[in-house]
Amino acid sequence: MNVAKRVAETLRDLGVKYVFGNPSGSFGDFMEGLRQTDGIEFILVTNEASGGFMADVCWRLTRQMAVTFGTFGPGACNQTTGVVGGLLDRSPMLAFADEFDSGMLSRTVQMNIDQEAMFKPITKMQTRIAPNIVREVLYQAFRIASEERPGPVYVGLPCGMGVVESGEEEIPLPVINEVRPASDASIRSMQESFQRSRRPVVALGISAVRWNLSEPVIAFAEKFNIPIVLTPMAKGMVPEDHASYTGVLAHALADQVGKTHQEADLIIGIGFDPIEINYEEWIPEVEVVHLDTCAADLDTTRYTLAADVVGNLADSLHKLRETDCEPKEWDLSVVAKRTERIFSQLEEVEGLFDPRCVLAGLREKMPEDGIMTCDVGAHLHLIGQTWKTPSPECQLMTNGCSSMGFGIPAAIAAKMCLPERVVACVVGDGGFLMMCGEMATAMRLNRNIVFVLLTDKQLSLIGIKQENKSYPIYGTPLYGDDYVSSNNFFGVPVLPARNKIEYSAALDDAFASSGPVIVEAFVKREDYQGLILRGNRS
Repeated sequence: MNVAKRVAETLRDLGVKYVFGNPSGSFGDFMEGLRQTDGIEFILVTNEASGGFMADVCWRLTRQMAVTFGTFGPGACNQTTGVVGGLLDRSPMLAFADEFDSGMLSRTVQMNIDQEAMFKPITKMQTRIAPNIVREVLYQAFRIASEERPGPVYVGLPCGMGVVESGEEEIPLPVINEVRPASDASIRSMQESFQRSRRPVVALGISAVRWNLSEPVIAFAEKFNIPIVLTPMAKGMVPEDHASYTGVLAHALADQVGKTHQEADLIIGIGFDPIEINYEEWIPEVEVVHLDTCAADLDTTRYTLAADVVGNLADSLHKLRETDCEPKEWDLSVVAKRTERIFSQLEEVEGLFDPRCVLAGLREKMPEDGIMTCDVGAHLHLIGQTWKTPSPECQLMTNGCSSMGFGIPAAIAAKMCLPERVVACVVGDGGFLMMCGEMATAMRLNRNIVFVLLTDKQLSLIGIKQENKSYPIYGTPLYGDDYVSSNNFFGVPVLPARNKIEYSAALDDAFASSGPVIVEAFVKREDYQGLILRGNRS
């Protein structure tokens, strides 16, 4: 068996179903190995960054790792944007790239750069395969990518090695090391701090999603009568109509969410990863109890870290719930009224076709378990607060990395992973321009995905930030005054909508289609004013 076939079979044995990339001549040997191997498939993308975003979503939806590939130099450079998404959104993946053989790595050669050095700050490990240690290298890469905190691992594929004979390797499948329980001392400090508090607030973050802690967190909040705020990527962990639900940090009307958490006398971060938002950006000057698999990142010159409970997150939460104390003093009916006011301000306005109307119309057309991916931009801030999300996989965003271009490849990957689910994507025209080439990918795969394109002809989020600083709008318009909408992109039809009636009809046609469809909704930057970028404190 040659190295290429050994790589393909090893990946398949590790549960990998997809390799996303844009191939090189050298990678052709590995593509042939993939073609000959049942249960694994190569998916061509138009931009290498898409491969990382798609691998990220594969893991989020199935907990199965995927692979992204880029060729020497420019392909690997393009690939890094998707790979850093995996690092900062905490999704494991294997990032493959061509490399020159050891004799040429240090030479001046066309397309040659030090790729291991380039990938070092955005991956957990950098390695390369060799003929007699293919499984050993890939098993180690898989294990390191999977362990806390999960993230990408870079694997170099030396040029020409795919056709070299691969030796047999009798080694067992990798065992993922379990996270040990937190120290007894930190557990005691946590319980003592919780006992002292009268009005604690739980802050739920992305690690809690990874550990599937929705039910135990809700049970804890109900037992002790505690409100919960969420980071954007923890949406769906607590139902919006639950008595403890307070809202989402850092998104639309976040200052009104702050009316609750600013009354806290203790912040309990459960799986709170500051990659989404630092504690200091929103907490009052009170004690912090931090439960996660990694230590708290907190300015302790200003804030008090009462307990840093680092270890098995499920075990730590269980011990917190077992603390001997009475329910806390919150009036959750007051919290509920605040939340209702937030939602009421984000409802569509009669007679106005704006992003609120667009989102409300899409939510109405999609089933409860439909999956909506979204790109980065002003619309994301509305989605983060207002989109009804029954479970975390129903709304997929990037917030740790926050890279424009995420939404379109994320939607394609979601439909590949869960073809029975309805999938839509909301993307601004800035993000669309970055990844519109993936419409060719969507068309080739021919799956029904509805892409809702919010066209306001500019980078609205940056424009709003300019206005908030009393700067003139400069450098953010995307088109000239003579912009004309296309009727298709690479065969994907475009259905324009300039009012609610047109939009509703376009959505009906789009969801009834057998393939991908773009619904282009024309909105204005001014529609977001007063709703987003209001800070986190009341």
